Amino acid sequence: MKLYHGSNQDIERIDLSKGLQFKDFGKGFYTTPDRNTAIRMAQKRARLFGGVPSLLTYDFEEQALHSDLKVKIFPERACTEWLLFVDANRDRKNEIQIHSFDIVVGPIANDGVVLQLANFRQGIYTPEEIARLLQDRYLDQQYYFGTEQALEFLTKRGTVLV
Repeated sequence: MKLYHGSNQDIERIDLSKGLQFKDFGKGFYTTPDRNTAIRMAQKRARLFGGVPSLLTYDFEEQALHSDLKVKIFPERACTEWLLFVDANRDRKNEIQIHSFDIVVGPIANDGVVLQLANFRQGIYTPEEIARLLQDRYLDQQYYFGTEQALEFLTKRGTVLV
């Protein structure tokens, strides 16, 4: 399977310590099967942090999803479990990683989801209500790699400037 990573620079070797904390699935390396989503991420990152928008392409050995690795796969649509998982990972009160998965697959929490998470934290909606509100929305998918063992299933194929 082909996966993409949008960045503001080329990445020769993935360094998990450089991943940002408080992301959807925690500190790790993120990819997406959607090329256009990765391009948008590259352009956004370059706009925010400088550098050159770069699209990195990887081959992913899907047998990793059925290996001895700890893998969590969420449905493609929003669900309560996914919403609570994203909320916990994004919660700045959690100073340590909240899970021990090697790979996590699921929707990307876009701006609309982030707004709904704020509504949940303020007690406006329950997680179940938010999941129902988001059910009809297509959310781009992401693949999170959180360990060196998981990265062994990714092979870089190239980088193009976008």
